[in-house]
Amino acid sequence: MHLHDIPVRTLDGSPTSLAEHRDDAMLIVNVASRCGLTPQYATLEALHERYRDRGFSVIGVPCNQFGGQEPGTAEDIATFCSTSYGVTFPLLDKTDVNGPGRHPLYEVLTGHADEQGEAGDVQWNFEKFLVAPGGEVVARFRPTTLPDSDEVVRAIEAVLPR
Repeated sequence: MHLHDIPVRTLDGSPTSLAEHRDDAMLIVNVASRCGLTPQYATLEALHERYRDRGFSVIGVPCNQFGGQEPGTAEDIATFCSTSYGVTFPLLDKTDVNGPGRHPLYEVLTGHADEQGEAGDVQWNFEKFLVAPGGEVVARFRPTTLPDSDEVVRAIEAVLPR
């Protein structure tokens, strides 16, 4: 199945897919509201705002698999993201990114290796996957790589469709 055709749910539970982003570049990030890396929401939102008119979107995927750092309900998550960080980028439903319940989206994403050649499980909250227009996973950035780092920004700019 193609990445854009994998069924996902929006944060409010509505069924959808990433098909509307087929011609866009996406940075798909597993997020959490009670993590030491949570301030990355601010830079993710800044990237989303900076490049959205050029065919780019951040897609946030809440996940509670790392230290129970995303325990809230969908409403809790939405409120936290909007009031604490002004998040406007799309958020999907809380999702397992590792283990036997790994979502099919993450089956595809985790098959892509990072710069060190390591594929497989997501290491922690805020792991980032860059998807080029058309759906090819082109880069993987581990959690401590900041969203506005030179390497992430260069990678995004290299795949912007406009």
